[in-house]
Amino acid sequence: RRIPGSHVNLSSLMLKLNSLTETTKYYSQMLAVVITLLKSLWCFQPQTTQAATEEEEEAEEEEAEELGHVDTYAEYKPSKSTIGISHPDIVVETNTLSSVPPPDITYTLSIPESTIKNGLLSALQLEAIIYACQQHEVILQNKQRAGFLIGDGAGVGKGRTVAGIILENYLKGRKKALWFSISNDLKFDAERDLKDIDAPNIPVHALNKVSSGGICGGKHYSTSEGVLFATYSALIGESQAGGQLRTRIKQILDWCKPEFDGVIIFDECHKAKNATSTKMGKAVLDLQSKLPHARVVYASATGASEPKNMIYMSRLGIWGEGTPFRTFDDFLHSIEKRGVGAMEIVAMDMKVSGMYIARQLSFSGVSFRIEEIGLDSDFKEVYNKAAKLWAEALKTFMQAADELGMVSRKSLWGQFWSSHQRFFKYLCIAAKVRSLVELAQKELEAGKCIVIGLQSTGESRTREVLDENDGHLDRFVSAAEGVFQSLVTKHFPSEKQSREKAPSNKRKRKWICSPLNAVFYNYFIIEEMKQDLLNKIAELGKELPLNTLDELIDKFGGPDKVSEMTGRKGRVVRRPDGTVRYESRAEQGLTIDHINLKEKDRFMSGEKLVAIISEAASSGISLQADKRVKNQRRRVHMTLELPWSADRAIQQFGRTHRSNQVTAPEYIFLISELAGERRFASIVAKRLESLGALTHGDRRATESRDLSRYNFENKYGTKALDKITKAILGFIDNKVPPPKGYPGGDAMFFRGIFLSLYLVFEMNKHNLKSIACLFFSDCSITKFLNRILGLEVHKQNHLFQYFTDNFDYLIEKDKKEGKYDMGILGMEIKCNSKIEGYQCIHLKKYVDRGMPWDEAYKKSLNLSGHDEGFYLSLRGNYPCVLLAEQGRGKNFVVYKPNIGKQTHPESLEKLHQKYRKVRASQSISSVFVLVLCYCKKIEEGQECLQGMRLRQYHMLCGALLRVWKRVSDVVSDITNSSILQIVRLKTKQHNKQVGIKIPETCVPRVRDELLQMDDEVKKRRKEKEQAAENERKRKNEYLQG
Repeated sequence: RRIPGSHVNLSSLMLKLNSLTETTKYYSQMLAVVITLLKSLWCFQPQTTQAATEEEEEAEEEEAEELGHVDTYAEYKPSKSTIGISHPDIVVETNTLSSVPPPDITYTLSIPESTIKNGLLSALQLEAIIYACQQHEVILQNKQRAGFLIGDGAGVGKGRTVAGIILENYLKGRKKALWFSISNDLKFDAERDLKDIDAPNIPVHALNKVSSGGICGGKHYSTSEGVLFATYSALIGESQAGGQLRTRIKQILDWCKPEFDGVIIFDECHKAKNATSTKMGKAVLDLQSKLPHARVVYASATGASEPKNMIYMSRLGIWGEGTPFRTFDDFLHSIEKRGVGAMEIVAMDMKVSGMYIARQLSFSGVSFRIEEIGLDSDFKEVYNKAAKLWAEALKTFMQAADELGMVSRKSLWGQFWSSHQRFFKYLCIAAKVRSLVELAQKELEAGKCIVIGLQSTGESRTREVLDENDGHLDRFVSAAEGVFQSLVTKHFPSEKQSREKAPSNKRKRKWICSPLNAVFYNYFIIEEMKQDLLNKIAELGKELPLNTLDELIDKFGGPDKVSEMTGRKGRVVRRPDGTVRYESRAEQGLTIDHINLKEKDRFMSGEKLVAIISEAASSGISLQADKRVKNQRRRVHMTLELPWSADRAIQQFGRTHRSNQVTAPEYIFLISELAGERRFASIVAKRLESLGALTHGDRRATESRDLSRYNFENKYGTKALDKITKAILGFIDNKVPPPKGYPGGDAMFFRGIFLSLYLVFEMNKHNLKSIACLFFSDCSITKFLNRILGLEVHKQNHLFQYFTDNFDYLIEKDKKEGKYDMGILGMEIKCNSKIEGYQCIHLKKYVDRGMPWDEAYKKSLNLSGHDEGFYLSLRGNYPCVLLAEQGRGKNFVVYKPNIGKQTHPESLEKLHQKYRKVRASQSISSVFVLVLCYCKKIEEGQECLQGMRLRQYHMLCGALLRVWKRVSDVVSDITNSSILQIVRLKTKQHNKQVGIKIPETCVPRVRDELLQMDDEVKKRRKEKEQAAENERKRKNEYLQG
């Protein structure tokens, strides 16, 4: 085929292009010919010098390194264990962990064959039991027995797995076991789990119900065998009776005896640290230390995702004698310094070593949607009034403290800002109640049932009002109003506070030396300020919303229609005659501890179709559409109050999405237009999508699934806050423009935000220097995110948008400069070479990132949009052809011959500026192939490392934890960046491997460092063997002598 008016046979040219023996110079010459021909064909106008600049920018964009983000999870099946029936639901594992195999199985189970055959324990649960018992056979270098970490998420059946481990040891003759958890209510779950696996003969004794005499085998109650169930807080409990076994931990140790080699279960161990003081943490470590032969099992869904939560896991053998980390602090510092990638390496090392297993229930079949709740003008008016009154209250508190000469104000401001945060949290939640009830009624009419998730109940305010009225209450209470009133009533600056907080040197207290009338004058002024503030709060209280939990129960028809599973002891209810009263949640014959379980049964039996759960009381509660219960309606799980952590949200969702369910639940997030809520919803939405959930709306967003970009409490958040602070103060000209739409434009944005921050960040010094110092030294990300709630609606939304714009800009900047930790990235392998070193493998990989013409043409046939299809640019000396596909909104997803799918989408306007739309033809296919093979670096006489379709990567795989620091130091020394990119390799044979990507310039020194480490290990081993040999000879000589 020939192009009209030319003498070049394109078919012949294509054959030559496909010949691997042709030189790059030939490609360049042919490319120039085709460019000339195509210019004449499409009559392109000469380009200006500006076009050349744009072309250079475009070339840089094309050459940017793009590795694909891997799918977060892969379906999980036991790889080494072959016994047991498949788990009833789909279970997944992170792709990183799925890239490494567990160790071979050497342990033989004693669990009865009938238990296995009847499916009382699934194949997944049996696998975890085998590896836990196998790891318990290992003795660490500190002479303690090795422990095991179960990292399974909610719904996989962690309780049955733990019960299976206890049963296995019981059958081996180890009749005693300890089980620690976060709530005494979970003792009933422990009994149920043992019964479910056909082990009802193993008794479970609740420590809080057993006297010290009972623990030690007294007359009336013997616990010589079975499971002793206790909470973490019980470990620091003490008996009033006194005696040698006064503390609970001493009683437990006495029951176990020093030679105890049974099982100790630390369930939800990561919550122990958050729930109590360091005294309890010391007790957990002390227990493990004093029972060195005990078989320890840690159970925590987030234990290996947050290193600080691993402090109690001393039996894993990751730190201590004979490890790279001398203490836990050394381990924590090293891991946190190197980010998420290092934690992934730790998790992989633990799995390979046989001490860790982590699976999660797939969210396949779950639906997820976000309901955006607009704030009506009345609510905005109330919110803005509240924001202004809080700003006035801050000013009044400062003025009163100054009048009294208060020196130490730490406690005062701690109370003030704690109340400030709770007040606006209640306000945000209340804004969505009406919409939630309307949505819930529609779902109930559709034959579904409702589960509502809350973080808090507002009980403290209700009890305060109850006490003020001598136990009588005839109205619903506003939790928000109560928080504000309580702050002013109890913590407004007073002479008593001034005396308590003043320094010990009384001569410095000016108020003591003041005349008596001056003291009375101060008192009168302070009381007047306080009363004036209380009057304004009472006036605002008439417009503030009522307590969310009580209002929800009332709107759904009262307690007879709603199963409440919370930690509160009483509630305000409406009687049939319309009057309101306070009543206890306790029922006849049931303690408050058993009420939540009773309410759960009522919901699961279908007696009640609406359940409300709080975070405090929902741990371990299963509310899924279980095949074994009467109420099998689809669950609609609605969330009013957003957790700030995706992990915590997933944990809460685990109440309604569990194994053995008839239907998967539907999740609804109710999001107001207040700042930050949309962003946090997107975090959870992305996590659910990665777990297989079906999200309503646009699932093909071009943003990556890297959740770390939405975590503001990192260095990028700190830098972004620093930048917006300096920009608002006028210290710098920020490259990121302020958000559009602020009343009065950019100038008014900076002025308005400055004045607002002046009010909500305790800026009582009227000069820029002191304000700046306050920000730079004291304003953390958490503090910033909490305080902006106190701004008027439009101000907080614009300020938060400005912050996130800067946050995103800094990340994009680091990505372009290669300084951003991208998380786990995936590569498809063409070919490789292999060099082995110190327990590590150096792999030289080539990655094909291009898009062949056949693939592009096939894709183009499915495009029907007017602006979709091929585009061509012939500016300068280099052609560029691409395929554009309609993406999200007005943006287009772009595919280029030499880099495949481009990460960043293009707008239609930008496409038309640089390219002209063309039809798919033979000539376009020729340019497509030419661009695949062309590289300007080679034309310039350089080695092609950036522009070519095939890219070369150097990988370090294997036992990386021990070499991480040395390799990181080498890379940091050469590249000035300590970030080691973790990459998951996948070959065409579907083999997987995870390792570190080593920059080309660092390869020689890294290899030298590994060889040196190899020599050091061999030398130490030789010295150890020599010392052992000398000791053996010495003993022989001694015996012979």
